[in-house]
Amino acid sequence: MRITMQPSNEQINNWIEQYVPVQDLFFVKEEHLPLFEEEILQALLIPREEFFNHASYKQIQLVNSYEYWNLSKEVEFVIVAHANWITEIAPAKKEKLLQIQVKMNRGLIFPLSYFPGGSLPLNEYGVKTSEVESVVLYADLWEKLSFSAKAHLLKTYAQQWDGWVSEEAPVHLSSMIKKCANTFPIEAGSNCLSTTLFAISQQEWMIHEWVHPQTFMEKLRRTHHLIKTEELMEGDVAVWESDAGQIQHASYHVGNELFFNKNGQTFFNPWKIINFDELQAEWRQYSLKIYRQK
Repeated sequence: MRITMQPSNEQINNWIEQYVPVQDLFFVKEEHLPLFEEEILQALLIPREEFFNHASYKQIQLVNSYEYWNLSKEVEFVIVAHANWITEIAPAKKEKLLQIQVKMNRGLIFPLSYFPGGSLPLNEYGVKTSEVESVVLYADLWEKLSFSAKAHLLKTYAQQWDGWVSEEAPVHLSSMIKKCANTFPIEAGSNCLSTTLFAISQQEWMIHEWVHPQTFMEKLRRTHHLIKTEELMEGDVAVWESDAGQIQHASYHVGNELFFNKNGQTFFNPWKIINFDELQAEWRQYSLKIYRQK
């Protein structure tokens, strides 16, 4: 049976608190720096390589909010600024900086249509690029938005990450998995690998980790072995790999070709029950391997 999920009030509250970081990051090219020479004196200017190797800026919520993976390869510097820094920039320079963020494909940028009418002064916060009017979020602006505007934005945006329709949790499902199935995280980090290891181990804390492939395989090899058939049994783990042997996705079979699954490491990606055909359709460009409990 198909059901439609909804994030709880607690989950929405936590998303609102965490989604826009208190520290603003602005991504620029070297050619942009003369435009903001004076303003940069009140901020940190970090070269690209140093920024992405800096432990402070590898925090999962920064990665997810600013969507590092989507940034333009032309980014050469990152301006790290206090929340009130951008509010003190001259309006013309501020508009130029926000337009640059759109071009650099920074996260925290949304179509104007995602905001309820009248929730923010458009002449101050709207940025027009080509035919699209967008809003570039930063800490001070987020603080000014009403709770209802924030909730509306995040609910709208969350559905771009993953569908809210899932399969109903099977009756026989363990209480540990059933507690999480078809719900949303309140924090970033949990990914497909940690979700699968949680289902295997029934260790609740494990589902909240941000697990990487080698760690995943170290655990999986101790509990499961690779089998040659694709005929599924309850407790099997499906792993999709690239031609180079890199793990792209993993999921836990709960029986009847239904899987306990999570896409991505954001809190917009729910833990949900999904059927095998949907998984196969999504990951069909990769090789499927099945691991069975020893």
